[in-house]
Amino acid sequence: MSNVQFYNFNDFGEENPPEPQRSLENKQWQNIEEFTDDKDFASYMATNFPREAAVVKRAGMNRREFIKLMGASVALGGLTLTGCSPSRRQHEEIIPYVQAPEEVVLGMPLFFASTMVMGGYGTGVVIETHEGRPHRVEGNPNHPSSLGGSDVKLLASILELYNPARSTQVVNSGEPSTSEAFAEAMAGVVENLGDGSGLRILTEMVSSPSLVNQINELLEQYPEAQWYQYEPIARENVIAGSQLAFGENVNTIYRFNEANVIVALDANFLTGMPGSIAYAHDYAAGRKVREDNTEMNRVYAIESTPSNTGAVAEHLLTVRASEVEAFTLALADALGVDGGQAADNDAWTEYLEALVADLQANEGASVVVAGDEQTPVVHAMAHAINAALGNVGTTVNYTESVIANDAVASQQLAQFVSDLTSGSVNTAIVIGGNPVYNAPGETPVAAALSSIPFSVHFSLYYDETSQSTAWHVPATHYVEAWGDARAHDGTVSVIQPPIGALYDTAMSAHEVVAMLASDERSGYEVIRDYWQGEYSGSEDFEKAWRRSLHDGFVAETAFETSSPSLSGDLASAVSQQLLTANEGLELILRPHPHMYDGRFAFNSWLHELPHPLTKISWDNVAMVSEATAEELGVANGDIVTLSVGTRSTEAPIWITMDHPDNAVSLALGYGRGIGGDVEADRSFNAYELRTTANAWMAQGLSVERTGDTHRIALTQKNFETFGTEPVASGTLATFLDNPEFAQHESQGSSFLAGNWDYAEDSNQWGMSIDLTSCIGCNACVIGCQSENSIPTVGKTEVLQEREMHWLRIDRYIDEHSSQHTAFLPVPCMHCENAPCEQVCPVQATVHDHEGLNQMVYNRCVGTRYCSANCPYGVRRFNFKDYIDDTPILEEQRNPDVSVRPRGVMEKCSYCWQRINAARVASSTEDRPIRDGEVLTACQTACPTQAIVFGNINDANAVVTREKAQPHSYSLLDSELNTRPRTTYLARISNPNDALYVEKTSESKEG
Repeated sequence: MSNVQFYNFNDFGEENPPEPQRSLENKQWQNIEEFTDDKDFASYMATNFPREAAVVKRAGMNRREFIKLMGASVALGGLTLTGCSPSRRQHEEIIPYVQAPEEVVLGMPLFFASTMVMGGYGTGVVIETHEGRPHRVEGNPNHPSSLGGSDVKLLASILELYNPARSTQVVNSGEPSTSEAFAEAMAGVVENLGDGSGLRILTEMVSSPSLVNQINELLEQYPEAQWYQYEPIARENVIAGSQLAFGENVNTIYRFNEANVIVALDANFLTGMPGSIAYAHDYAAGRKVREDNTEMNRVYAIESTPSNTGAVAEHLLTVRASEVEAFTLALADALGVDGGQAADNDAWTEYLEALVADLQANEGASVVVAGDEQTPVVHAMAHAINAALGNVGTTVNYTESVIANDAVASQQLAQFVSDLTSGSVNTAIVIGGNPVYNAPGETPVAAALSSIPFSVHFSLYYDETSQSTAWHVPATHYVEAWGDARAHDGTVSVIQPPIGALYDTAMSAHEVVAMLASDERSGYEVIRDYWQGEYSGSEDFEKAWRRSLHDGFVAETAFETSSPSLSGDLASAVSQQLLTANEGLELILRPHPHMYDGRFAFNSWLHELPHPLTKISWDNVAMVSEATAEELGVANGDIVTLSVGTRSTEAPIWITMDHPDNAVSLALGYGRGIGGDVEADRSFNAYELRTTANAWMAQGLSVERTGDTHRIALTQKNFETFGTEPVASGTLATFLDNPEFAQHESQGSSFLAGNWDYAEDSNQWGMSIDLTSCIGCNACVIGCQSENSIPTVGKTEVLQEREMHWLRIDRYIDEHSSQHTAFLPVPCMHCENAPCEQVCPVQATVHDHEGLNQMVYNRCVGTRYCSANCPYGVRRFNFKDYIDDTPILEEQRNPDVSVRPRGVMEKCSYCWQRINAARVASSTEDRPIRDGEVLTACQTACPTQAIVFGNINDANAVVTREKAQPHSYSLLDSELNTRPRTTYLARISNPNDALYVEKTSESKEG
């Protein structure tokens, strides 16, 4: 992204740039309950509503399931209505440019810096557009929370914009309505607000300075009104731990690039915390072992549920969630920190002694991180340990809180519900979120919303909360609306939409609050006016504003760091909040790595993306250890009933390596009636077990077999590696002793074709992947899918091993390293001696003059000989017409990539379209293609910069230097002599000698 030119709206000389406006027919719905035959229903839908019919078909729903799961959702409606206030954009038909803006050149993308917000924290993104149509989202290389990297949720967020299941229709009491009707109803409510005593506003967690200011001004206008914030994943224990340690709420920022020793106390800092993309980047920066750099950090993970962080840690200690607190107290005691307690578990002794010695040897260059889901005591003691080790100010910094008002989510939601049921409230405004679905079980949100005269929910989907309010109004996607938010370090990030709202019914949070305040300003005007009022710089505001839009954030707005003092009575305070663990079964709840809190339940990319550790697609499972499964008498796929107290839910069992005994882990985010659970009418909803007191762990779990089983789709099967070692790995000591340890002698000559004759000055494309840096996060997989218009196929097809991802990440059990898990990204190898090229009868797969293995789609006749002959299993065949022809989805697809029909083979192309774009640019400027000018989609998505691509004919190219490293190797090349253009840097770990005993057994697939 370093050579990309960013644009902002002001470059177009108007509030909003040209956008793809849509005119969708006002369709009359026939009552779907009149149909008694599913075929009649399907025929009616296909004829009259092809877009909506595709949604029903893809979910595998019949008429009855459609009614049951979607309820009154007129997200199917597809109506484009006029705005609901004079300040909203009016509808206009799409027409060609009469005079195109200077920046818009057909076939040339434009890039806009913006921000995606989750949990209140903003992550900088770059939105790629084609003729005004957003196509792709990537991390902003200049933003402190992304540093150019991405995660799967960020990359897949573009699909939410075009999702056919997205709400487009205003709904009143379950019936279709209009924006005008809602505006009229809202106007009547505003007229009678008085002092606001009957008004309650519920939002998700907010860090937006402009929105906070706007709501505060509204509360001044209605002084008795109340504003509450709630999300199910809201860092409550982080806040409580900060209060316990310092007597105030502070925000903790970690500098992993400065740490030699990293201790994760049930903390998935690589993929599961605010700032994780930046943290993964910094973590990997300390592990770039090369000939001229042999410095390497070391990670200890004490973990209750398998995560990416534990998978790549040098030393993993699996404990139950309730035992992490006892381990933390033992660590504090061993380091001489007040409040610590001696270890009561002999199994920890060796691990603890080695860890303490390592931390003491790296004072000021270590970091201890507590997981968001762990208890306040763990967080407080982590702060105390970092202070004792001298880490504060070097690897650990403190700032003021990012989230407005230091809101404690569950308390805020409970008060909101209490207000609604008190009888004194007549108006509830719910902006975003889905509390009816994800609230703690004892909090009756649905009943409370239904009990008052006027309630409205603004959301992307007509969801559970929308069905409980009197009104539902579609919300804008962040790609469509103006806003701002703070990053994990406090930096103010601008939300700049490259287009206006696709549906004129949609409203942003700023517009909702403006409507309540009878303020006719647009969202853009609200944001700009606020920052103009805040501006006090030396240059004129217009120049500063344009710079902020261009960069995606406001310069020099990161919070200043501070050094809060630990409470003098910390030991006494900690002793009063200790957790008492029992020996029975324990339930552990965690956010799903893809579904998060359930907000991505309609995102097929994330459903089909395999779980990074289990490789399960389309399903939620109850993870257990092998010993626990044996004790319970269950096997993979067995449906069990999980019960805690009076609450229960069902889930299929999955035996998982590195899981603690006597515990069951279940992920949040499922049970929405979408995904793998639809096919068997299963719930698998972890929220049914969740209460305020047991938000992340619960003791006293009982498990009972139901006698049913559930088919679970895997994208990586358990099979032998036939004596090969896909992952070359070793320790840092191994590398120092023999840097070429990954090299293997060829086991024989190849029967394939000989060398190709290339021009000396031609570009020769190649890729290098650093396995030491790979954390298995799957960002590269979704990045590739977004860029190359790769379809999803659904659970049934995945069960038949027909998934279409061009890039996969295999997980192996690595016995040669201190780490059990090894991740292996596998794209097309682009072999010099390509087995696929030898067997294609129509030359659909060919070698080109730049060394690429190309697919000529219109030649392919579907023999699949190439796939059968590929030893890497990287070719994908269209057994069916997998591409969804829903019109709105066509808007997301990359216009530079052709769509592949049924009967055609496809695979990784090294992002040929990006190579071609660089070739055109260099030819126009009469120069060679520069190193770094071509960045593949997987490369730009990777948060750890594990993937490098370039011209291997250029001696100074980064990829050439990587391939020249002594620990570079080719997958299966010594066995087959395929001479892949994709090579790997062997995986290197840095174990503590006190804990590591070198293994010599074969690697086995996990």
